[in-house]
Amino acid sequence: MSLKIQYLKSRPVGKVTFQLPAEAAPDASTVHLVGDFNDWDETSTSMTRLKNGSFKAVVELERDRSYGFRYLIDGDHWENDWDAHSYRPHPFGDGDNGVVDV
Repeated sequence: MSLKIQYLKSRPVGKVTFQLPAEAAPDASTVHLVGDFNDWDETSTSMTRLKNGSFKAVVELERDRSYGFRYLIDGDHWENDWDAHSYRPHPFGDGDNGVVDV
């Protein structure tokens, strides 16, 4: 799992690349990126499967903010990013959310 941030000079945003490795979801049909930036909508940000089997999404996020997020695999299994900048408790008590600082 990995997070990469590219800061744009022309706007106060960062292009954040989220990537879930194939080992984390080897048999997945779909993976969605779900978090504060999309109001935890479980279907709005689908991730693209790459040739190596990993899933990737790029999202532009406002700078100088922290965003909680998780990956939703096949609509029923949640996975955190091991490379998250930090973690915070999920408000519904089922583990922690990863956090990306932009």
